[in-house]
Amino acid sequence: MRARTRQGPRSSTRQQGGRRRRTVSAAAAMAIGVMTLAALTPPASSASAAVATARPDAVQQALNTLVRDDGMPAALASVKGRDGRTRTYTAGVGDLATGSKVPRGGQVRIGSNTKAFTAVVVLQLVGEGKIALDADIDTYLPGLVRGKGIDGRRITVRQLLQQTSGLPNYTNYLGDDVRYYTPRELLATALRHPADFDPGEKWAYSNTNYIVAGLIVQKITGRPLAKEIDRRIIKRVGLRHTYFPAPGDASIREPHPHGYYRESADGPLRDITEIDPSWGWAAGQLISTGSDLNRFFGALLAGRLLPPAQLARMRSTVPAEATFGPGARYGLGLVSRPLPCGGLSWGHGGSFPGYETRSGATDDGRAASVAVTMQLTDEASRRNLERAVDTALCR
Repeated sequence: MRARTRQGPRSSTRQQGGRRRRTVSAAAAMAIGVMTLAALTPPASSASAAVATARPDAVQQALNTLVRDDGMPAALASVKGRDGRTRTYTAGVGDLATGSKVPRGGQVRIGSNTKAFTAVVVLQLVGEGKIALDADIDTYLPGLVRGKGIDGRRITVRQLLQQTSGLPNYTNYLGDDVRYYTPRELLATALRHPADFDPGEKWAYSNTNYIVAGLIVQKITGRPLAKEIDRRIIKRVGLRHTYFPAPGDASIREPHPHGYYRESADGPLRDITEIDPSWGWAAGQLISTGSDLNRFFGALLAGRLLPPAQLARMRSTVPAEATFGPGARYGLGLVSRPLPCGGLSWGHGGSFPGYETRSGATDDGRAASVAVTMQLTDEASRRNLERAVDTALCR
């Protein structure tokens, strides 16, 4: 739980989900450990032995900057280079209370990277003839999506995945309750508010789109979304450190850096590693590692998860610069961004209380994922995180 505030699962450099929301009760906040960076100054760790040199390489320097200049407790990265080798990097401190090291390849909450997984499952079902992208929501969830200016008969599956439905973002309206949320509760929260715009009128990021997409998956398959992601993606491409937390599971299973939240620029850091992630669900609940994210996006671009027709549709994009920055475009759960060294990266990103991630892969097999252990709230830090990914992909 983000101590005293929460932002919805985000996926890029800009804020998704609007204003931050208070989410930790006074009693829960008291139970959260409080510390300051002055008490435990995170030292920058060196790169893995495979790339250790007298001077840190560009990726290590980028992580050091995130810790030193942006105040991140820790940063970690996994990079698959042009030579096909995977290198891991860390900087900072994994647990400010104990001063322990950042675990290499540690698990983190990957937030809106989850959307790419959800979109892949939907597109697999499209390839199987079980879902039609241009069918309306009511084809699969009759009568469920209704509200002021909202009618599921006018919104297509494609518009959900591409963020052009006009559905209001439920994470703007979550209150202070620290509890388990069902997907239908999240949808009901959104439907109490009017549509942002008519379907297809424009592009705007809304986590609600992916809640509806997840509900469609469950209706069509008759199985929980978590099991479909596990069966269709995680097991299929060998993601050994990726999982969808079970209801009530607030922990992170494997070695991981702790996640933190700071109420104000000069306030103390609060450990918010353990949190009920159910409010993210199909939009942001997964836990993974940088190496698994690289494997996932690499397998996706290589055609190992989708037939060519569905992969092409996933990569059919619309402008999304207002949220993701200059030149960025949004496909069906997949973001393209121009690289400073030329070409495009394809991936997503995620923001979840305690963690922020950016991931990207290229058509020639490069991939990089970078995570920090604090949800970012300022533009400069987000740019530095994206720059670290760009540096890794262009090295």
